[in-house]
Amino acid sequence: MKTNVTEIFASKVFNEEQMQQRLAKDTFKELQKTIRDGKPLNIKIANAVAHAMKEWALENGATHFTHWFQPMTGVTAEKHDSFITPSEKGKVIMEFSGKELIKGEPDASSFPNGGLRATFEARGYTAWDPTSYAFIKNDVLCIPTAFCSYSGHALDKKTPLLRSMEAINKEALRILHLFHHDDVTMVKSTVGPEQEYFLVDIEQYKQRKDLIYTGRTLFGLPAPKGQEMEDHYFGTIKSRVQTFMKELNTELWKLGVLVKTEHNEVAPAQYELAPIFSTSNIATDHNQLTMELIQRIAKKHGLVALLNEKPFEGINGSGKHNNFSLSTDTGINLLEPGETPYENAQFLLFLCAIIKAVDEYQDLLRLSVASAGNDHRLGANEAPPAIISIFLGDELTEVLEAIEKGISYDGKDREFMKIGAHVLPKFTKDTTDRNRTSPFAFTGNKFEFRMPGSASSIAGCNICLNTAIAEELRQYADILESAHDFESTLHALILDTIKNHKRIIFNGNGYDDSWIQEAEKRGLLNLRTTPDALPYFVHEKNIELFERNKVLNREEIYSRYEIMMEEYTKTINIEALTMINMAQKEILPAALKYSKHLAQSVKLKRDISTLIDTEYEEVNLTRLSSLLTQAYKNVLKLQESVDTLKGIDDFEKAAFFVRDTLILDMEQLRKPCDEMESIVSSQDWPFPTYGKLLFGII
Repeated sequence: MKTNVTEIFASKVFNEEQMQQRLAKDTFKELQKTIRDGKPLNIKIANAVAHAMKEWALENGATHFTHWFQPMTGVTAEKHDSFITPSEKGKVIMEFSGKELIKGEPDASSFPNGGLRATFEARGYTAWDPTSYAFIKNDVLCIPTAFCSYSGHALDKKTPLLRSMEAINKEALRILHLFHHDDVTMVKSTVGPEQEYFLVDIEQYKQRKDLIYTGRTLFGLPAPKGQEMEDHYFGTIKSRVQTFMKELNTELWKLGVLVKTEHNEVAPAQYELAPIFSTSNIATDHNQLTMELIQRIAKKHGLVALLNEKPFEGINGSGKHNNFSLSTDTGINLLEPGETPYENAQFLLFLCAIIKAVDEYQDLLRLSVASAGNDHRLGANEAPPAIISIFLGDELTEVLEAIEKGISYDGKDREFMKIGAHVLPKFTKDTTDRNRTSPFAFTGNKFEFRMPGSASSIAGCNICLNTAIAEELRQYADILESAHDFESTLHALILDTIKNHKRIIFNGNGYDDSWIQEAEKRGLLNLRTTPDALPYFVHEKNIELFERNKVLNREEIYSRYEIMMEEYTKTINIEALTMINMAQKEILPAALKYSKHLAQSVKLKRDISTLIDTEYEEVNLTRLSSLLTQAYKNVLKLQESVDTLKGIDDFEKAAFFVRDTLILDMEQLRKPCDEMESIVSSQDWPFPTYGKLLFGII
């Protein structure tokens, strides 16, 4: 069946084209003004929009509507209401009002709220976000909304993201107007999030409690083959996976998601999907949809998608590279250096603002990607280390060094790539290489923040990025607006930033042990785990940042700190309970059964003749018995630690107990269990091995 992409694209989206067709001209203009200027929508316009939206939805098979929002769970939430309204003679009519469009009332106490809502204080509100188009998913009209409590506190990820976008827009405009861009009326932070994931056969998945309950393997020896042959990356996509990808693309295109690239990733059974850039809030909405559809459509093809950051030990984990840039409504990319970046003062000023922001708020960027899964991923197998640094490449670094030293910069001529075969085309060589070990790398006209984990919402890191950059632009604008000599003040600002914040620039190998010592000398933070990073959220410096830029208030920050710490503790506690269950119910009984088989083999051989060699059975029986005892003791130790955790009421103490005790106990249990896997026959081992999981898709 052929797919006409141009016809199906955004066919399930109530976008500007649909609005223009279905709304009166004056109503459409008023709605556009509301979206552009951020003004409240009056009820008359809301009723007209709601009616048009309902008619369009009914034509496309929808029977229900929902306020689609992103609570602090990290996934999306929705409550479906039908369009039906009772009419005369026991009939119904299909209605949808402006009031229903603008506002919903879900239970606010049943979502993570960090103490902002008690159980008896349940009222919460969802409010339509008109900057993100409504869409139809599973025959339900989904209206993107923000989610707040009765007291007005943000309980979601979208509200602070929209606030941070307003902050960076406000301060960037001040800078641009100083550079005489009076035609620019809006600056948007734009994002293109790459999404990595694993696929495993659903029948193999069903046999692994750890995958079912936690999304990652808690036991398992490496397969004889991993990623060392480097043959999976960009390799031919298997037919079954290609069929899945085709349907995934089609459904995402219908929802207006600009998915562009798909390929095999480095690890076996690992894949990547990447979209074209869009504004931060729409990119966040689309990425949440992408994760949902990857998982749902995979099951239709007998597969399960794993979004956990480290589902398999010893091979690449999965990230979500957050490609970040700033663009104006007149089409200017503010991170485009141009042919002569040395002379491009506007670019250099925005670049310096980002350098300063990343240096001064490195703690925020690190904690914005903190999670139990990402702790396993960061620092190896192409994931960046936990130390925040910026990669600029040779040319931009040399430009900044020339400015700092007060010397002229000659610039680099564009080189042509010489591949050595005349038949091959010539093309210009990029002025800088790529650094896969850098957490925050400049890649031509954008920054690639490589630290976010594959399962996380991109809202968190973009809230922190937008707010930190907005703060630096605000400081710059305050200085430049009051300057007597704009040119000299501008030069001094750029020079001062380079001198005071160059420590954050590192173009070397982030995996090298010497970088850890070097980073420490530079005064850079090395926050290796989630409990190390999250307390920085409530440091006064960061609270002041968010409050000054009207992104989060003190109560909202403390609530998020508590939610994120508790999520870390709960995640690992579930993993520990799963390990105990798998060890007691599956691994120990399987090893015991195989031990019995070995013992019976020894006895049978000796009954026949004492001259028959039983070395294989005796060596493995002795080894297995020792490992069984060790594993059993480690199960008891882990259970004891889990019981201790139950008695810790303080969420901070609980998180640090998990980090310092529970994780170590889990590691100790895994060692003998994995070693037993190397002895017990594959027929007797209770669940699929790494080899079957990673190479089971045919």
